[in-house]
Amino acid sequence: MNSRDTSVDKEGNSVTSSVQALILVGGKGTRLRPLTLSAPKPMLPTAGTPFLTHLLSRIREAGITDVVLGTSYQAHVFSDHYGDGSDLGLNLTYVTESEPLGTGGGIRNVYDELTADTVLVFNGDVLGGTDIRDVLSTHERSGAEVTLHLVRVGDPRAFGCVPTDADGRVTAFLEKTQDPPTNQINAGTYVFDRKVIGEIPAGRPVSVEREVFPSLLAQGRHIQAHVDDAYWRDMGTPEDFVRGSADLVRGIAPSPALAKPCGESLSLDGADVASDAVLIGGTVVGRGARVGSGARLDGAVIFDGASVEAGAVVERSIVGFGATVGAHALVRDTVIGDGAQVGARCELLRGARVWPGVQIPESGIRFSTDV
Repeated sequence: MNSRDTSVDKEGNSVTSSVQALILVGGKGTRLRPLTLSAPKPMLPTAGTPFLTHLLSRIREAGITDVVLGTSYQAHVFSDHYGDGSDLGLNLTYVTESEPLGTGGGIRNVYDELTADTVLVFNGDVLGGTDIRDVLSTHERSGAEVTLHLVRVGDPRAFGCVPTDADGRVTAFLEKTQDPPTNQINAGTYVFDRKVIGEIPAGRPVSVEREVFPSLLAQGRHIQAHVDDAYWRDMGTPEDFVRGSADLVRGIAPSPALAKPCGESLSLDGADVASDAVLIGGTVVGRGARVGSGARLDGAVIFDGASVEAGAVVERSIVGFGATVGAHALVRDTVIGDGAQVGARCELLRGARVWPGVQIPESGIRFSTDV
């Protein structure tokens, strides 16, 4: 991959033709249910656009135009939305798993669609801010067969840790431990020499973290690390989804898909927000959604067509497509499914989840002791 081939497209943007990107988007997103009952996790609206669009825009900004999507669950949703990718300046190809193959198996499953010598692989549920070009440069300079993007985190105990030597070569892959020797964790972005992907066993589930990488180390193969402190968040849980969306709105997480940071809130086309409603904390109000008088939304993600009635409070929560939060209801750290109706003066707190279409009557759920 020495001296990557670059050119310029008709808009004057640089294009790196010797690198392909692969995004793994086949997961069912069970931790985000009920939202993922109707759409794959990467297609859920995040700061006003499908989450995957933020990643695709970063890839295009890095000069990569040839992208393969490794799909499985509700695969048609991706192709229906993006088509051939031309609207984003990309050439998109879709490869669908007939059965779950894990991260390593998913990478191997697209091998026949990979024509570049260098393949940049992304987990499709990670919101990141590192400069993709820097990761590619590390791979090229080091002469490695595989390069991992690692991020430093304050508390690595909840993650697998990846120690490195003085030259930045990976030395081990460690499972979650209460006494980790490093604060470097796997950020879910990899650069592969294509030939290495061809060595992954085909036709069966394979874990890239637990099988492929340890096996390469055992063989004495060169795995390099690109380590930084860039923004990073796994968007797999409601809490992280809400925080990631808010960080995009506030400009804490970068995305070329957003023209500029939006401040404390973002209201999309056709949203009807009362003049005395309070929208803070990176709140997003979707297209055609309505927010009533005196409502307070703090770090809320309101999907298209939803309604938050007068005096309601929605904090750190997701309100699905066409759902309703009744007047003076309190919704905190909660997920409300598409089309659900939360009655007036209900209180939903601490991880509550309302399934699509469910109707909760006025004051049907209350947690406080107030009359």
